[in-house]
Amino acid sequence: MKKLFMFLAVAGLLTFTANIASAQEEGAAPAAQEQVEEAEEVVDLFAGSGEEVPLHQALKTKFIEGGAGFMSLIIICLIIGMALAIERILYLAFSKTNTTKLLEDVEAALNKGGIEEAKKVCRETRGPVASIFYQGLLRADQGIDVVEKTIVSYGGVQMSLMENGLSWIGLFISIAPSLGFLGTVIGMIQAFDAIQAAGDISPNVVAGGMKVALITTVGGLIVAMILQIFYNYIIAKIDALSIDMEDSSIRFVDTMVKYNKK
Repeated sequence: MKKLFMFLAVAGLLTFTANIASAQEEGAAPAAQEQVEEAEEVVDLFAGSGEEVPLHQALKTKFIEGGAGFMSLIIICLIIGMALAIERILYLAFSKTNTTKLLEDVEAALNKGGIEEAKKVCRETRGPVASIFYQGLLRADQGIDVVEKTIVSYGGVQMSLMENGLSWIGLFISIAPSLGFLGTVIGMIQAFDAIQAAGDISPNVVAGGMKVALITTVGGLIVAMILQIFYNYIIAKIDALSIDMEDSSIRFVDTMVKYNKK
């Protein structure tokens, strides 16, 4: 599943890069200032006709104004981060199990066919809770203490599997605004170079350079906020699953105690 989403992310990245290349080949001049002027002419054309500027055209305009270099890196962070986040969300969705029904089925299997029948129920049920129960049943003949320790240890393994990839999402949350700030600093340096070349602190020169520089910061912050929302949602889902795992593990141990007494 993870390989599928990484493939989709790469495909989306290649498509986006192709769109950038085609946009740059449609008459965009080599100089960044000329690209900005052309984008502004498109916006003025829509404004003069009284039509609302389409969203994709407005985003394309801001992308060109911010500079394809840093804006492309920010978009790459968004694409890869979203691919990882969606993969985690689907993984956690498939990990959700009706633990109450699972415990009832395991208890019924124990009373009907013993440990082997309970193992069969756990093998046929997806999710980390069923895997934890199965590991406990494998060591049922070694005593309740061993079963309990096995459940605790394997619960930690399942937690690690659920949290897999979160560090990369956190990395992109940190990198995206950093790239935006870096683009802003470089844009301000270019603006001061333009002022030095012109020999005049013209408001148009300063405002144009600052506008281009700040767009990268806005893009980086927006990407970070989007990924942060998904990150917090994933954390909340993991917390809910971990609580469910702990509660069901306690009830499973109680079920095994009752079975051993019989």
